[in-house]
Amino acid sequence: MMDYTKKILEMTSENNGYITSLQVTNEHIPRVYLKLLVDSGLLEQSARGVYISPSVFDDEMFNLQNRFKKGVFSHETALFLYDLTDRTPVRYKMTFPAGYNTTSAKNENVITYYSIKDRYEVGITTMTTPCGSEVRVYNKERTLCDLLQKRSNTDLQVLTQAIKQYTQQIKKDIPLLSEYAKLFKVEKRLRPYLEVLL
Repeated sequence: MMDYTKKILEMTSENNGYITSLQVTNEHIPRVYLKLLVDSGLLEQSARGVYISPSVFDDEMFNLQNRFKKGVFSHETALFLYDLTDRTPVRYKMTFPAGYNTTSAKNENVITYYSIKDRYEVGITTMTTPCGSEVRVYNKERTLCDLLQKRSNTDLQVLTQAIKQYTQQIKKDIPLLSEYAKLFKVEKRLRPYLEVLL
């Protein structure tokens, strides 16, 4: 049988230098081997349940996603991932299902939003962070609708730039955007932008 430490290091390598304690458990490897690798300097603990190779940059977005599995990167954070804003987020924004306890996320300096159950799932996809890890994020159309909602308090300049850049992209889905605008009750706020830009 393959040496457990060797197996963990192989998995880490295949996963862009990251490994979670859950992945180790799923392979039926005792978690004590993670501690042995940390003690020997072959891995570093990046966050609770997240370990990285010492040669890898720490990916804060991946750590947050791993800690708050129900969280979906949204609003300006999603714009950043889609390159629809030139502003780097100072604090990450995540959306959670209504009723989810977000105290821990807020303690990690995350700005949190809630979405009712039937809307929470709408538009969830995955994106690669600047560090190369995969995280859950709302698609562009859902993101724009979230930003159009009054309670999002989005900077008008950021919103205008995002919609303008979106409408100029080849990969845009205006029918889907319109469908989401109806669902999230922002079609009146979206219409003037589309009339000017399309």
